[in-house]
Amino acid sequence: MMYDQTRAQQPASQNRGSSERRTPGPEPLLPAGERDQVLQRLRHALNTFADAPGDALEEAESAYDEATAHLVKALAARRELLRAGWADQDPESQSEELRHALRQYREITQRLLQL
Repeated sequence: MMYDQTRAQQPASQNRGSSERRTPGPEPLLPAGERDQVLQRLRHALNTFADAPGDALEEAESAYDEATAHLVKALAARRELLRAGWADQDPESQSEELRHALRQYREITQRLLQL
């Protein structure tokens, strides 16, 4: 992507056209419902800490455990989908499909390393 000096000089409040809007980021690793459920439990733990610190810590630990379990499950499912897309491909004749799979592996691995 090249630097666009004209766009850089425009005020930040100026509306952009639909073709200039950024595309959304990568797909979330966890579905919104699962994320919301874990976040709600974590908020509950934070809000009850003053009254019952031990219970709040147990709740936070449980929310953490739930989040990691959901994440492991989601990553395993993603891996299965990726593998199914390329496992039966001939490496010589299907290089574009294999290249796409490699980019997906790279993206998810980089996201994991940034956690």
